[in-house]
Amino acid sequence: MKTIYLANPYGFSEQQRSVLLPVFVEALESLGLEVWEPFERNNQEANMAEGWAYRIGQADIRDVAQSDAIFAILNGIPPDEGVMVELGAAIVLGKPTFLFRDDHRKVTECEDYPLNLMIFTGLPQEGWEDWYFTSVEEITSPDKALARWAKGD
Repeated sequence: MKTIYLANPYGFSEQQRSVLLPVFVEALESLGLEVWEPFERNNQEANMAEGWAYRIGQADIRDVAQSDAIFAILNGIPPDEGVMVELGAAIVLGKPTFLFRDDHRKVTECEDYPLNLMIFTGLPQEGWEDWYFTSVEEITSPDKALARWAKGD
């Protein structure tokens, strides 16, 4: 089973963790993927003991390196800094990169992309839109790159 790291900022909010995250996890799992959601996997520190931040950061980046791909949620202006670090690591490691943004605000300096051009360096130049998702419904679309990758195409 292929693993996908779900880079997201939603675990910091109880409302987002209980309402938004399950929607993404379910959509990705419906494609036959094992979802590595960092708040569930690595934020097990019950009492924030000394050194907790370092341990969590190291565990998250290790999961990025050991996963087969990354699905990064890029909502916000700017998108979450932790998600950007995880995305950058995945790009450098050559991981298949899938981007999600249903936030309609543009954050860009160029006309080609809706966000900073560096965010798209892990996508193909032509057809990058297949790797970019603007609704939860698109995640499972057989016409998009994620469904094809999940099937091994």
